Amino acid sequence: MKQVILLLCVLVGLVACSDEDYGPVYIRLSNVSDFDFENIVVSPYGEQENYGNLAAGEISGYKEFDRAYSYGFIELTIDGETYTIQPIDYVGETPLAQGNYTYQLDVPEFQGQYGTLSLTLVED
Repeated sequence: MKQVILLLCVLVGLVACSDEDYGPVYIRLSNVSDFDFENIVVSPYGEQENYGNLAAGEISGYKEFDRAYSYGFIELTIDGETYTIQPIDYVGETPLAQGNYTYQLDVPEFQGQYGTLSLTLVED
């Protein structure tokens, strides 16, 4: 009897930890800066997508990801200078639930490659 209860507990634990609540996640980009972005690459966890170019004030179409977090790797170019957000890891982070999201990207001031690229997550 104890073995049956233990087996049930293990099965319930495995089901509770499944990835069914995560993904697909749809992410679009919103350029809220005053600068045009070129060659935008986004990887919110593992998968990498090229969003191409996005003019100031524009919003991209959605791209599908199997799993994503509230932030991720982003690389883009402004006037020939590369800007990057490089996460170290996702330890302690919870993946985004299924749904549509917008990564709002901003560069408050153009300072070449040492300028600041910021990301704000918006749930659509």
